[in-house]
Amino acid sequence: MKPMSRLLPLAACLLLPGCVVHTVYDVATAPVRVGSKVVDWSTTSQSEADRNRGRKMRKEQARQEKEARKEAKRQREQGYPSSY
Repeated sequence: MKPMSRLLPLAACLLLPGCVVHTVYDVATAPVRVGSKVVDWSTTSQSEADRNRGRKMRKEQARQEKEARKEAKRQREQGYPSSY
């Protein structure tokens, strides 16, 4: 046998257990990772809640400003003095 063909099985024996251990580790930790993802998707963090509240407040403020401009325009068209 050639020396290289003798080293191949030896190298496989040394490297293969690492792959097996890594696979076993991945399989064992998969439920924990999946569970943490589900919890993350189903709950809202404080920063997400703050961001959503800020977005909602800005939308409401923009809506109110739009209504005020509309009302001012309507009053100008009818000849009433502006409240600004």
